[in-house]
Amino acid sequence: MVFLDFEQPLEELHNKMEALRERQDLTEEEIEEQVGKLEKLQSSLRRKIYNNLTGWQRVQLSRHPKRPYTLTYIEMMCSRFVEMQGDRCFRDDKAIVGGVGRLDNMTVMFVGHQKGANTKARQYRNFGMPNPEGYRKALRLFKTAERFNMPIVCLIDTPGAFPGIEAEDRGQAEAIARNLFEMARLTVPVICVIIGEGASGGALGIGVGNRIFMLENTWYTVISPESCSNILWKTIDYKKEAAEALKLTAPDALELGIIDGVVKEPLGGAHIQPEAMAKALKKHLKKEINELKKLSPEELVAQRIEKFSAMGPTQTIKKQ
Repeated sequence: MVFLDFEQPLEELHNKMEALRERQDLTEEEIEEQVGKLEKLQSSLRRKIYNNLTGWQRVQLSRHPKRPYTLTYIEMMCSRFVEMQGDRCFRDDKAIVGGVGRLDNMTVMFVGHQKGANTKARQYRNFGMPNPEGYRKALRLFKTAERFNMPIVCLIDTPGAFPGIEAEDRGQAEAIARNLFEMARLTVPVICVIIGEGASGGALGIGVGNRIFMLENTWYTVISPESCSNILWKTIDYKKEAAEALKLTAPDALELGIIDGVVKEPLGGAHIQPEAMAKALKKHLKKEINELKKLSPEELVAQRIEKFSAMGPTQTIKKQ
């Protein structure tokens, strides 16, 4: 078990339960009785903690090392999945994965950011930060889906596009901008779901959809709280204040009209019950895909463009 700093009371109860199970001076019935009482207390305490999460605490949850990533969801949701690699220009970017999957009786093109479960895997996946070839691979898969009339599901989880000089040399900004342009014109349904971190253009590069959703304990904004704090206060010490000011949580994004809905997570976060989370997400995706399939290609494009054009309303102030 990995506990975050605000989960310290839960960790203490967990340790007490583990210690009880190892005691030799108690019978099994006595151990189970005491453990049962602690489990009820832990459940009540967890509910109290998770009903009052701050923006920064949700950021921490989105980065939990045990949180399910794109390939985990695909594996649990799909009866079959064939991964497609390479951008046909430079190389295969391991920070973005994609391919064709069977979602019960539906054939769906999945594209998403992929982080790693351990240090070696995180380095292999570049910590989920794509290079330009990653976005170009994603675009190739988008066009393939359009050619074969497959709906597209994008699973977003990135701290941002890779900011290295080599990425800029290969056209990072152009690759993201090209995806925004092309995704707006796709003639098939596109559903985007933030499953972890949704930072800046790195997220938006595969985030132009007819429907946009966030899992309950995720965040979506133009900059991370740490970077925001560093720019405004020249230190990351104000990251908690920055997280609140950025309005980056799922309820905030829904209120601002940036997303279309919030997918509820199991109590304690998606990492507590990944199978249940995948089941809920699968049910949600199937429902949305079936609704979007009723629209014509022209309606899908018009809806997508209208949706993003309406974001960030402005107000004209007349001069006195």
